[in-house]
Amino acid sequence: MQREHRGIAQWLTSRVGRQFASAPAEAVHGGSINQCVRWPVAQDSAFVKIGPVDSLAAYEAEAEGLAELARAQALRVPAVLAVGEAHGHALLALEWLDLSDAEPDAPCQARLGERLAAQHRVTAARHGWHRDNTIGATPQPNTGDEDWVRFFQQKRLGFQLDLAARDGLDAAVVERGRELCERCGAFFSSYLPRPSLLHGDLWGGNAGRLAATGEPVVFDPAVYFGDRETDLAMTRLFGGFGPAFYAAYQAAWPLDPAAGTRRTLYNLYHVLNHCHLFGGSYGRQAAGMIDRLLAEFG
Repeated sequence: MQREHRGIAQWLTSRVGRQFASAPAEAVHGGSINQCVRWPVAQDSAFVKIGPVDSLAAYEAEAEGLAELARAQALRVPAVLAVGEAHGHALLALEWLDLSDAEPDAPCQARLGERLAAQHRVTAARHGWHRDNTIGATPQPNTGDEDWVRFFQQKRLGFQLDLAARDGLDAAVVERGRELCERCGAFFSSYLPRPSLLHGDLWGGNAGRLAATGEPVVFDPAVYFGDRETDLAMTRLFGGFGPAFYAAYQAAWPLDPAAGTRRTLYNLYHVLNHCHLFGGSYGRQAAGMIDRLLAEFG
């Protein structure tokens, strides 16, 4: 492994233009999918993801997503230092950010909400993105569509239901999900979302606070353009965002009065994805969400 680390360090040095140490300093948290390390470089450090070669496309998409968010000049994201393949591994090197161990306080939450609203004001002509990416380890198709309902039906909910069927989720649950997918246009009878720049995977674990300044920062995106309500819905799925966040967002750009009626629909996408990735109770949770949404039709 030492030889492998030296080779990776040489590759990183050549790509970044700064001297990387011969080996990483320590393993760090980076989710359940990748090997993540803090790698000393010059007088600083870099955050480096290391994965199998077939992770390269996902790493490249993440790098492009971070660059897309950085161009919005709204929320702070780690800068991309290098992405590529070396010594049998896919590699993604990012700026090292010293994050506070404490939960983001109210001022940080408020800035996060205000700046997320500013990011969402960056729009495109179509929903989707110029390339596919991943949500966790799951492929996320992003072929563009001017019609949001059709995009969500085909590229989000329908795609996850196809995975659920292949995974062996209860056929009755999948069938009810497909019925919901066909009928979900009813949730948009008086609402036409614009294609906003989305983080795409905005839960509490993908946001933090810089230790030195208290500035909010987001990372690990699954970027595309779509209904801004999807980002807001996911912030409520796994916790991590406080009242100051929602108040600041609402003050900066009020949501449609019926936004709450679509929250479960949008979060169903992520619960189905967790069912695909982790199994367990997520299948039962998805079934309950589908039943509640179908009950809206009477």
